[in-house]
Amino acid sequence: MLPAVETDEEWDAVVRDEAVMRPGAAELCARLGLAGAPLTRFTEGSQPVYAVGDAHVLKLFPGSAARDGVAEAGVLARVEGRLPVPTPRVRAAGEYENGWRYVLMSRLTGENLAHAWERVPPAHRQRLVTEIGETLAVLHGLAPGPLADLLGPGDWAAFVDRQSAGAVARQRSRGLPAEWLEQIPGFLASVTPALPRTPRPSLLHTEVMRQHFLVDPDGWRLTGLFDFEPAMIGDRAYDFVGVGLFVTGGDPALLGRLARAYGEGFEPDVLLAYTLLHVYSNLPWYLRELGDRGAGDLRELAEAWFGTV
Repeated sequence: MLPAVETDEEWDAVVRDEAVMRPGAAELCARLGLAGAPLTRFTEGSQPVYAVGDAHVLKLFPGSAARDGVAEAGVLARVEGRLPVPTPRVRAAGEYENGWRYVLMSRLTGENLAHAWERVPPAHRQRLVTEIGETLAVLHGLAPGPLADLLGPGDWAAFVDRQSAGAVARQRSRGLPAEWLEQIPGFLASVTPALPRTPRPSLLHTEVMRQHFLVDPDGWRLTGLFDFEPAMIGDRAYDFVGVGLFVTGGDPALLGRLARAYGEGFEPDVLLAYTLLHVYSNLPWYLRELGDRGAGDLRELAEAWFGTV
């Protein structure tokens, strides 16, 4: 019941159209033995995701992103029961129709940490970032070999080189002012030689942010980590881009606590370099969210956002 989606234009025409998406999701649920279960679409996220009753979540991937569906199912199976924080359990996964894929998973409990953050008392914030640091340490310690055929980028050195070559154009397309753009080549040229060309392979979430954690407001304990669709295998420091920007929010004291729980810290320049190299990098957005505390200088900005104390 879902139409083929292979281009951005087709995606834009379909993804938000519930007159198209909901009947397809309902029909798939019926095939999976969940006929009649209420469907509630989550408003956030890049893929169509539905709560199916109280116990399940259905995530849909069009043909243009079918590989992401395979990756999500594979990573969830790999991390199940292995992290200090619960992750969704895969109940079913596979092909649907017209190139679409799906992952049916268990529904986690708790409130989205991004929505709850302003209500979290400071002492509990410190404990939460400690839990996140401990969780990342376990995630990065898992042998990623079984996922090597599912996850990119494969050649980390080639990935760094490719992302470096496109860094200025990527930020220009996001609207970064010229005074920042002109600093990027020199900054990356000074930092990227220090990045590992063949890092110890680590399983990376790549979007470690409050939006992907759930928390129990009664005691402020983490109850879930989800959205492994963009997972990669590579350098552990790459995961600390999301951590520094979207977990600790540019607060070096919180980042320092998280790094101590993780067991290792990373140089601020390295983390800002990976910020510029990240596949979803959007420096203008980060500057709006976190503030330009670097007085227009990339190195000062790195220290302001990622300096660990």
